[in-house]
Amino acid sequence: MFLEELEHALARKARIYAEILGYGTSGDAKHLTAPASDGQGAYRAMQNALNDACLPPGDISYVNAHATSTPLGDAIEVTAIGRLFSDQKSRPWVSSFKGCLGHGQGAAGAIESCLAIMALNSAVLPPNLNLESPDAFMLDLVQFTPNQPIPWLLTDGHKRRVLLKNSFGFGGTNASLCLASYP
Repeated sequence: MFLEELEHALARKARIYAEILGYGTSGDAKHLTAPASDGQGAYRAMQNALNDACLPPGDISYVNAHATSTPLGDAIEVTAIGRLFSDQKSRPWVSSFKGCLGHGQGAAGAIESCLAIMALNSAVLPPNLNLESPDAFMLDLVQFTPNQPIPWLLTDGHKRRVLLKNSFGFGGTNASLCLASYP
């Protein structure tokens, strides 16, 4: 079974790969294909996921970005991520799977969530394949993983790895999951 109540999984002694701590959604129906330029929709979805998880931004060490490799969309998402973590002493790592997989369209969120869960379990941060020269302003806002996997170390007294997984769609649909490794 892929998704089930924690108590049920524990009762049947299932191997637990990750825990969904929170979910957030928002809408910014500004344009059929382009998100609002201020990133407010993406920001609200991530903030709503953190609120649902009852976690502060500082508990997140990795953001798996939607990142469709469009200059407009990626700049807006990076702006939203930067805003969410602007008060943190350390920024989370950011990467996307689309650089090596392409865009899975309607299946992208599910595929990328599975891969993010694999990253939680392996304690390896996925690379940003094909990210050669991000815009300079992006480097001031987020910390991209390099073009190779790196160890996902626990820092600042954290007991488990926690991430945000973003999925955004046409028409201004924004969703973010807060996932964590299971103790």
